[in-house]
Amino acid sequence: MPESVFLTDDGDGPTPLLFGRVLDGKGGGRPIDWTEALDWKPGAPGEVLWVHLDRTRPGVSELLQSELAIPRTTAELLVSHDTRPRAFREGDTLVATLRGINSNPGAQPEDMVSMQLWSDGKRVISLRRNPLQTPRDTLALIDGGTGPGDAGALVTSLIEHMIMRMNRSIVDMNDHIDALEEADGGDTAERVLEEIAIIRRNCLGLQRHMGPQHEALESIARDAPEWFEEHDRREITETIERLRRYLDDINISKESAMVMQDELRARALARSNRTNYLLTIVAAVFLPLSFVTGLLGINVGGMPGVASDHAFWIVVGLCLGVFAVQLFLFWKWKWL
Repeated sequence: MPESVFLTDDGDGPTPLLFGRVLDGKGGGRPIDWTEALDWKPGAPGEVLWVHLDRTRPGVSELLQSELAIPRTTAELLVSHDTRPRAFREGDTLVATLRGINSNPGAQPEDMVSMQLWSDGKRVISLRRNPLQTPRDTLALIDGGTGPGDAGALVTSLIEHMIMRMNRSIVDMNDHIDALEEADGGDTAERVLEEIAIIRRNCLGLQRHMGPQHEALESIARDAPEWFEEHDRREITETIERLRRYLDDINISKESAMVMQDELRARALARSNRTNYLLTIVAAVFLPLSFVTGLLGINVGGMPGVASDHAFWIVVGLCLGVFAVQLFLFWKWKWL
């Protein structure tokens, strides 16, 4: 069967296999097709099989149970839509569900994608539903001869690349916040507030998934089988610390967004209060003047000054006098 069938990650091939490699224990690996993967046995010391599968294909759960003797509940977990991060040891095997940043076009950072892992120390099976870039990062290292040499290092590499991709999204969010802070007055407050709300939703989405992932990684470092060597546990511990720093960065980004949001709302409220204050002053100025002119404008008999040529200027002078008294009182009361 042509090798190219197993080098695409579009899930359109005739089998669940997206790609497969047999690790040689020295950082490299050779491609393997689906038929060979089903009957694979270690041909040399240190060889490890890695297959990356599309879990949405029919019969994947049954295949895991029949070919790998994976318990039914575990097989169903590996192909289920329950993608909350978790990890546990089952005998001499490691089972994990992890979530990573969705780097697909048009996706938001909080739209995370999941990857399921199963390994018995000789075989590593990774499964996904939507395209995920993390396995491709590790695959490139293997094809370049600088990849992991055993199952524990392979699992560690997959987890490290998944967590490292978080940093890019966090840096992008921080850059976006900095750009919003430095934006000129031409940007409307409504648009900036909308973008800040998006950033806060992204932060909350990342926190919602990364919190359980932190616990899953701690479970791997604590309870992984014996084939997960000590240096692999140290690498996982470092990854946990990196994830903790990323979570702290997410908190800082969220707090920065909240501070900016509060500041913009305070500015908008201050502008609104200033406008209302000016309108109130104008109304207070013209209310007595409107009363005087309205009183003199009633159409009834006996209005004084109707026959006088100087009555108009007298009224104007009266209004100016009232206006001057108002300005003095407003100044004295510190309204102006």
